[in-house]
Amino acid sequence: MILEETYALSGGVTIPKLGLGTWMIDDDKAAQAVRDAIRIGYRHVDTAQAYGNERGVGEGIRDCGVPRDELFVTTKLDAGIKSLCQARDAIDGSLRTLGLDVIDMMIVHSPQPWDKFRKGEHFFEGNLEAWRALEEALQAGKLRAIGVSNFEQVDLDNILENGSVKPAVNQILAHVTNTPFKLIDYTKSKDVLVEAYSPFGHGEVLNNQELAAIAGKYGVSVPQLCIRYCLQLGLLPLPKTASPDHMRSNASVDFVIDEADMEALKTATPIDNYGEASAFPVYGENARSD
Repeated sequence: MILEETYALSGGVTIPKLGLGTWMIDDDKAAQAVRDAIRIGYRHVDTAQAYGNERGVGEGIRDCGVPRDELFVTTKLDAGIKSLCQARDAIDGSLRTLGLDVIDMMIVHSPQPWDKFRKGEHFFEGNLEAWRALEEALQAGKLRAIGVSNFEQVDLDNILENGSVKPAVNQILAHVTNTPFKLIDYTKSKDVLVEAYSPFGHGEVLNNQELAAIAGKYGVSVPQLCIRYCLQLGLLPLPKTASPDHMRSNASVDFVIDEADMEALKTATPIDNYGEASAFPVYGENARSD
């Protein structure tokens, strides 16, 4: 069962192969979503300072009834934090808000602040300061692993060449119809795990008839096909849902997509509009991957 499988991170920590994403789950609903997911069998929960639901996620983790050392919690350093002092304070702030003694992984949410996302500037020095704070917290035992998100190759190289600890993951937008193979291959070549957020393209792939036809061959839903696709590429998908039924379905991916269908999925017609989500920087036109 996929919920029992793990990847080994470069620092020696293991991470469950499927996680629960919590973006856009309100803080007052996050605790119940986390409890439901853990009851179903999830052991990996992903949140962020920017989501505004760390408090609720932490509550769900603390009172779910499963020992803390059996759970993996990721949060993210706010994208606008690009100084050592701010990052140190924010790391401690997440520990307090989550109500946890240790965070399993903390990652830099974006190489740029959101209002400057993919607009040319890379904030190399600021990212190194944020990274240094994460390294310090890792050394102090506040964190078990550290990583990055939305980093392009040049941003990743900045950390690899100037940091003391290799990022454990690079969490990026990756799904059928928008899979940045060049970045994925490069990231993997550096022994950095790729996590795939929004594996359903913020819902925009769910009505894709091309995908529905392939899913039908395996007797599965389009979301299940999309999750399995990520797993077969060696990615760690993070589907977001607060619905227990969807949580169960998303974890029921015990099938194998054959080689011909994987090739078809890799070349599926790209999404040219993410609908309402296009207002968010990661779904904007200048953020699309090759």
